[in-house]
Amino acid sequence: MNIVLIGLRGSGKTTIGRCLADKLWQKFVDLDEHIVQQAGQNIREIFESHGEEHFRDLETKALGEVLANHADQVIALGGGAPLRAENRQLIAASGAKVIYLRCQPAELNRRIQADPQTQANRPHLTPYAGGVKEIEHLLSIREPIYRNCMTTELDVTNLTPDEAALYIVRML
Repeated sequence: MNIVLIGLRGSGKTTIGRCLADKLWQKFVDLDEHIVQQAGQNIREIFESHGEEHFRDLETKALGEVLANHADQVIALGGGAPLRAENRQLIAASGAKVIYLRCQPAELNRRIQADPQTQANRPHLTPYAGGVKEIEHLLSIREPIYRNCMTTELDVTNLTPDEAALYIVRML
């Protein structure tokens, strides 16, 4: 069974996903890392040189490949991947368990600010150019979509990655 982790940037999809995959003895795939490897550019560079729509096309292609080529894996999606209806259809058709990693905006902001790779490799997604306002704006748009395609959700605001992985194992 595939397990797909969704949520905003900073929610821990990659970190929790690696921990969860280890606990389940499954392969881990970070979809953003997969795209970066194939494109030879980081996400910020893809956005700057080709635009968001091109990145989203790469994302859909990569998601289809990952879901079609493997079983019993933990997949961390980029925060915007579930926004595209085609991606939601691919996930639903795969029969994957979809876990929404929910986190409070202030904690998301703290985590993002603490990660030096975020600023170097990730574009700002709104005119707010980062910070709590951007997070709140993105949550208002994305959370209803996340909830529509999830199997279950887990509030990870106060959990370590190991604790979150253990909760997910219990939920499966």
